[in-house]
Amino acid sequence: MRIKICGITNMEDAMAAADAGADALGFVFFEKSPRYIDPVRAGEIIDALPPFISTVGVFVDADENFLKRAVNESGVGILQFHGSEPPDYCASFGMPYVKAFRVKDMESLGALKEYKYASAFLLDAYSAEEPGGTGLTFDWDMAAAAGPFGPIILSGGLTAGNVAEAIRKVRPYAVDVSSGVEARKGKKDGELMRGFISAVRIS
Repeated sequence: MRIKICGITNMEDAMAAADAGADALGFVFFEKSPRYIDPVRAGEIIDALPPFISTVGVFVDADENFLKRAVNESGVGILQFHGSEPPDYCASFGMPYVKAFRVKDMESLGALKEYKYASAFLLDAYSAEEPGGTGLTFDWDMAAAAGPFGPIILSGGLTAGNVAEAIRKVRPYAVDVSSGVEARKGKKDGELMRGFISAVRIS
């Protein structure tokens, strides 16, 4: 079970996540997010990471030129699309990518089959206000039903207290957490990260 800590904004949190055993770190390149990080700063953090940690750039309906610049400046190895990006756009950068879907009902899953080149699908809770990082959960039975479409990364309101149950129900490829390990938006809590990762490892 792979674990992604998303919304990394500073060196201290990145190193604490790595030390706690995170497999992947997410860097949000969406300026309206409270977890936004400048791509150059993200690159400095990525350069300092120990080996074998995957790095993910999170984009929301980004301009193509901005995305390319952010990738070049940060050095992220995987793209995560969290908006309404069409399949051709997602596949056009020649990089592994994750397509995120905000799950409102079973119909929300219908579009997964269109993204045939996606490396995985991230399923998050639907919110009309924010594209992600809301701390909301959704019906995990719907996430379990998405399994035939490809590897599932489960997100949305996960904490150390509920992640084991979520894993039992969904059996995802990976879990993704942001608000569930934060002291406040944009600042992680080392103890919460360690507790979350421990709960995943023993589940």
